[in-house]
Order: sequence, then structure tokens, then C-alpha cells
Amino acid sequence: MSRIVFFAAFLSFFLISCKSEYETIRTSNNPEKMYKAAQRYYKEKEYERALGLYDLVIQYYRGRQEAEELFFNYAYCHYYSNDYILASTYFKNYASTFGNSTNREEAEYMAAYSNYKLSPNHRLDQTYTLKAMEGFEQFINLYPYTERAEEATKLLDLMRSKLELKAYEEGMLYYKIGQFQSANTSFQNFINEFPETQKMEEVRFLMIKSSILLAEKSVIDKQKERYEEANKFVEVFEKKHPKSKRKGELRTYKKVISEALKKLS
Repeated sequence: MSRIVFFAAFLSFFLISCKSEYETIRTSNNPEKMYKAAQRYYKEKEYERALGLYDLVIQYYRGRQEAEELFFNYAYCHYYSNDYILASTYFKNYASTFGNSTNREEAEYMAAYSNYKLSPNHRLDQTYTLKAMEGFEQFINLYPYTERAEEATKLLDLMRSKLELKAYEEGMLYYKIGQFQSANTSFQNFINEFPETQKMEEVRFLMIKSSILLAEKSVIDKQKERYEEANKFVEVFEKKHPKSKRKGELRTYKKVISEALKKLS
């Protein structure tokens, strides 16, 4: 029991000593001392303490020789503290300010990667996904033949897949709840935005079904126009997917459209 008490007391003393050391430096009003301590904390991966000291001295060192390393570490402190919004901002500022730095490539990459870390589940708002994609595209244009460009390309593909899934599910939601006009608008946007998608045949087929269902629900004055639109989607499908396994279903829908147009004529 006495060993446990002794260890607890030692640990408490150690933590208090560490805290008092940091507080002593932080309140010293000595920029050089705070900068050296911040650099040490950074190397020891105590990023929050390093950040606290960098905040106090960053203006003092602006324009000085130490500024380049300080600003780079400052951006990383935000990144390692999971403050990716500020990390992206400071990495981008670093790249702009220190254009000749050997760390510029890394800073440009990390500015985009920090936004990538904020990219959420595909069902949520994709603002940061788009920011990350823009950043990675700019990075690849600047450094096309680097290892980081290869990694950026892989991450771009992942984010495009996320946006594709979001767009597809948006169209499917409209379709499932019976909002067929919105479904077709959404599906058409999907086709325009993701011309290489593996879901192209499925989406074009859904547009046929959606158009027929929309026509069936429409007032008489709108039906002829909407069945004709459905027929156009059939023609596009037959041209683009001549070997489709959905040919049997397609014949059925063509017959539905044909008979409806005859009645309406």
C-alpha cells in the first residue's frame, strides 16, 4: 500500500513540476526562452504546449531567420491537435510565404490533406471534400511527378467515389419517395458529373422507369409529352447498352409507352 501512495505522490509532484516549468516559461515574457521551449515541446510531441508558446512568440519572430521553421511547426501543431481547419490555412499560408522553401511541397500537400481529414460520410455535407479535391488537383499540377502526387491521385479517386455515391443515393431517394421528376433531374446530373460511372446502365434504366411512372401520375395534358420523353430515354438506352441483360424488361416498357401514346393520340 505504501508503494502505491509513494508512486501517486511522486507522480503528482512530477506533474506539478512539469506544469510549473511550462507556466514559468509561458509567463517569462522572454521570446527567445519561449521559442526554445516551444521547439523542445514540439520535438517531444507535446503539441498543445508547443502551440501555446508559439502563439505568444510568432509575431516576434515574423521576418526573422527562425520564422520559416516556426511557421511550419506551427501548422503541424494545429494538425496534430486535430484542428484541421486552421492547419490547412496555416500550411497554405506557409507555402505562399516561403515559396522557395524545401518544405513547400509538403506544406501544399498538407493543406489539402488537412481538408481531406475533414471529409465526412457521403451522406453529410461535402464542402471539405470539395476543398480537399481542389487542393489535391492544384498540388498535382504543381508537383506531377512526385510520390505525393501519386498519393493525391488515390485520395482524389476515393473522394470522387464518395461524391458519386452521394449523388446516386440522392436520385434513388427521390425515386423511392415517388418524386419522379426530381429523380430524373438528379439522375441526369449524375450522368453529366460522373460519365465513367459503373452505374450508368442502371441509372439510365431507372430514368426510363421514372419517366413512365411520372407520365402515369400526370394530368392528361402532360402525359403525351412525358411518355415521349420516356421513349427518348429508351432510345438512348438501346444505343448505349446494346448488350444489356435488361432487354426483356425494356421490351415491356416500350410496349407500355407505345400503347399509352396510341391512346393519347
